[in-house]
Amino acid sequence: MTSTASAKKDSAGGLFARYVSQNILGMLGLSAYVLADTFFISLAQGADGITALNLILPLYSLIFAIGSMIGVGSATRFKIYRARGDQEADYYFSNAIIFAVIFGLIFSLAGLFFPGPIVRLLGGTEDIVAIGIPYTRIFMLFGPFFMMNYICNAFVRNDGNPSLAMTATFSSSIFNIVMDYVLMFPLKMGMPGAALATAFSPIVGIGICCIHFFSKKNSVRFRLQLPSLRRLGRACQLGVAAFMGEISSGVTTMVFNFLILGLTGNTGIAAYGVVANVALVATAVFNGISQGSQPLLSDYYGKNDDKSVQKILRLSIITGIAAAVLIILVTNLIPDVIVAVFNNENNAEMASYAVFGVQLYFTGFLFAGFNIIGTGFLSATESAAWAFITSVLRGFVAISLCALLLSALFGMTGVWLAFPVAEFITAVLMVIAIAQNVRKMRTK
Repeated sequence: MTSTASAKKDSAGGLFARYVSQNILGMLGLSAYVLADTFFISLAQGADGITALNLILPLYSLIFAIGSMIGVGSATRFKIYRARGDQEADYYFSNAIIFAVIFGLIFSLAGLFFPGPIVRLLGGTEDIVAIGIPYTRIFMLFGPFFMMNYICNAFVRNDGNPSLAMTATFSSSIFNIVMDYVLMFPLKMGMPGAALATAFSPIVGIGICCIHFFSKKNSVRFRLQLPSLRRLGRACQLGVAAFMGEISSGVTTMVFNFLILGLTGNTGIAAYGVVANVALVATAVFNGISQGSQPLLSDYYGKNDDKSVQKILRLSIITGIAAAVLIILVTNLIPDVIVAVFNNENNAEMASYAVFGVQLYFTGFLFAGFNIIGTGFLSATESAAWAFITSVLRGFVAISLCALLLSALFGMTGVWLAFPVAEFITAVLMVIAIAQNVRKMRTK
């Protein structure tokens, strides 16, 4: 029995608590392996290793963003059509998998033949390029699996099995963390070992998701078909929020890397590497709220149950605000402790940049959390235009302009302030977008 049937028996609040709590845990597990990479690489390679990893992070963001756009968008269409009893729902899973393979192979070929130019393009000096080449080549070869893992997880969650989706994410992350240690230290493989651990982790997640696909509760169908650009386009319309949620961190990292390189060199980039990697954990919390509430919003929206849609939205925003306040308190009370975990060389200059950065940068999550939840709501309720506008503003336009302007005015302080200022600007437009969408549902 799927969540559609469950929604008839359980309250919206009860389903929200179940889906969101499990999805937050799953997303935290997903971000944990990046932190594990950062921690183990800091032990094995020091500040240069963190710098190399931070330069490569935008590639992760791009691969995850494409996978999440296809996966979350296709799973959302699947959920809405399933709630309406439309057989079109049966074609979205296979279409998503086919395009994941197509796009993933492009990354595989790029990683196989051009790892050096890619790291240089991202700002690597020759010594950093030497460290980054084996890592980049290995993890990019597995691009199709990263994308398929996102798709499988989204469909399992939307087909009423958030517990298994969480288990799959956690298991792949635990595998990655354990293998990080084994390959980097006992087997002394260094950065290539970290890349191999990360590269094989999505295969673990896909395998666990297959438990659902072969179970009696499964309603997801794989249809042998030619790839459909029309279905891909319709999926991507609703997956743009998930895409921007992932790509924004990559865009921010890339823009900040180039600005910081000119201001403070590799030491500043290493400091930002600490801030950016810890920020992935905070972002995971809000992505968990957004993606956990999405199946419920799409289900109720497909049934024209506007009262329940608005209740899920209220619960999401309240939960997001509470999480943001907690994150800001922790990062402002113990920033030195957070930075010390990744400062194995006891680099005082790097630590001073990073501690100050953590305190300023993380205030932006009061607005970022609201924006991530808001774009998820807009996509789940077929408000594709507003979802696209707010996502592009948040992920590209506002952060880039704020970073360029504020860094020119205030140096490194301006770099750290760019994130909260950009998220505040986006939040103002997000309030308008959500209000208009709720008004539209009330009057239709």
